[in-house]
Amino acid sequence: MTDHEHHTAPAGTAPVSPEYLYERDDEHQLLPQLVAHLREHRTRLRQEWAGRIQQSGLLRAMTPQEMTVETTSVYDNYVEVLETGSVEALQRYARDLSERIIPRGVETHEVVGIVLLLRDVLARSLFEKYQLDFALLNRVLDAYEPAANRIAITVAGSFVDERERVIRQQQDSIRELSTPVLPVRERLLILPIIGVLHSERARQLTEQLLAGIRTHRAKVVVVDITGVPDVDEAVANHLVQTVDASRLMGASVIITGLSPEIAQTLVTIGVDLSKMDTIGDLQGGLEEAERLLGYTVTRDSGMASP
Repeated sequence: MTDHEHHTAPAGTAPVSPEYLYERDDEHQLLPQLVAHLREHRTRLRQEWAGRIQQSGLLRAMTPQEMTVETTSVYDNYVEVLETGSVEALQRYARDLSERIIPRGVETHEVVGIVLLLRDVLARSLFEKYQLDFALLNRVLDAYEPAANRIAITVAGSFVDERERVIRQQQDSIRELSTPVLPVRERLLILPIIGVLHSERARQLTEQLLAGIRTHRAKVVVVDITGVPDVDEAVANHLVQTVDASRLMGASVIITGLSPEIAQTLVTIGVDLSKMDTIGDLQGGLEEAERLLGYTVTRDSGMASP
């Protein structure tokens, strides 16, 4: 039985009309016509869209040449997705687009804005084409709008996901730069800490330090906190835990650069200082570390010999 043949409805329900079935399939029947129209008028519609983008003040971080390239690429992919309905292909394209434009400073609202502008430009074009047949125009828009909305949601979601990935990557890089684990010589690491040391950063510091101990097979670590203005009880206890964890991995920890204020804080809050090997300054800490490793320190040459 075809869609246009008579259907018998179950008892107690209204019969399903051929018109209903035809409307249900409108998206599949009409989208190929829409795609052909959008490809035929590609140059004019893309230029109109680019003009709307400029009027709205979007994508100002891009040069005119870059905007031409990206708008052409977005337009062609937009039409292709209308034709194929492939969400996977759209997601791949959206990720690629995000990777290209995020480094140029493009914001999320700009991406959403340009996609919605394209949807509007294409909808207006369809209105102009089918305005003399109001019934057909309604069917065309009913087929176009759900597909266009799916595209807008997918592109926006992919952009947000990629932007969050980039932000996490940047945060990881900043953390690595702010607390670098530096190999000084074989089996000796130094961890200079600068800036505010809060609980979250202290946890990340411990993870980096333990990874560094494992990677470099370190036996001694010098943690210099000269550049840390203050610590609270939670951070102080975390330092003790870091020392304990390092010992479990076979590395001794020397804390250098304790300020009078931090030393007083540690005493006041009752930190077990017997677990912490402290030296006044970094130079002294390095000399002690080299002694622990079996090197002989000679101040005249500034070198340590085995």
